Amino acid sequence: MSLLKSYLNLTPKYKLGLGAGLLIWGFLGLHKVESKLGLTPTDADKAELERMTPRISVVPRGGAGGSGGGGEKA
Repeated sequence: MSLLKSYLNLTPKYKLGLGAGLLIWGFLGLHKVESKLGLTPTDADKAELERMTPRISVVPRGGAGGSGGGGEKA
């Protein structure tokens, strides 16, 4: 029996548990590898990322009554 057929024969509850377990295992493994390789962000990296973050500016609407038309009434 192939691995795919074995997986497909599992109950949905067991598939969910298996998937969650694999995700957690991968996340923890990635976290350990990043710290061992020195891939943690420095303060300069964080500052550069903050500089590249888009800013949102609020622009007041034009026109009377707040209709959003943006122009004067004729």
